[in-house]
Amino acid sequence: MRVRLIGDGGFTFVEIMIVVTLIGLLAAIAVPSWHRARQNSQLHSIANNLRMLESAKSQYALEYRLATSQTISLNDLAQYLRNRQLPKAVAEETYSIGGGGTVADLVQAAFTGTLAGKTSPVTITSFN
Repeated sequence: MRVRLIGDGGFTFVEIMIVVTLIGLLAAIAVPSWHRARQNSQLHSIANNLRMLESAKSQYALEYRLATSQTISLNDLAQYLRNRQLPKAVAEETYSIGGGGTVADLVQAAFTGTLAGKTSPVTITSFN
């Protein structure tokens, strides 16, 4: 004959609830940090893309001996970029040459809302 022992096998409801509460608390601490780190990395990628586009714009203007008042487009710069392609958007941003689209105007990135405390549009000078 088998004797059944009470309390053998498994966890009690209270123990399971304590574990679930601890997991929830750790998630509440980790998620905002992860979100902030993600936004910072996206912003750094945008800054790097702006740096590459500014460099390509300078190379293009020097090679074709353009005056600062002459207009250019982003497609003109593709030949000076890796794989001859404009950078891909990391935060659904769009790149354009600000102002009148001249050689003297800065390349800018526009995005919706704020990203790591920065508002749209940003230029390379926004990261100093």
